[in-house]
Amino acid sequence: MKEIILASKSQFRARMLKNAGLDICQQAADLDERSIEQPLIKSQINGGDIAAVLAIEKARHVSNFNQDSIVIGSDQTLVFDGKLLHKPTSMAEAQARLLDFSGRAHELNSAVAMVQNGEILWRHVDHATITFRKLSPEFISSHLADVGEKILSSVGAYQIEA
Repeated sequence: MKEIILASKSQFRARMLKNAGLDICQQAADLDERSIEQPLIKSQINGGDIAAVLAIEKARHVSNFNQDSIVIGSDQTLVFDGKLLHKPTSMAEAQARLLDFSGRAHELNSAVAMVQNGEILWRHVDHATITFRKLSPEFISSHLADVGEKILSSVGAYQIEA
């Protein structure tokens, strides 16, 4: 059986694959994602397609160093008010993001790609529209205090899996 590599350091993604019965190893793709997505944003490509391109590029990058292995790349983008958002860089930014989301909807795009020897074997993108209930500033502050800075690893400043 061919080796399966997850092109990510995400423990959540690794756990999900292992819980599905896959024997995987992990190798993070060392890519400058912002430089890959900038021309895509300028050409007005949608958030789902940007997630797909990033997932493919991550898998291809790791595939280049692992002949014959099957490499799984993934990415997620979040679009809010027509803008592509990235992970918050501070707790204050996370709090502001959650306040912005309060009572409103945003789009979460999840992409996955399988690559072998640089060739795309399969790819998929799924879209979810998430609507937050009204959140009070006190609730948000309490939530962020409970979760702590690990929330900064999530583009939306929330973690559905948690």
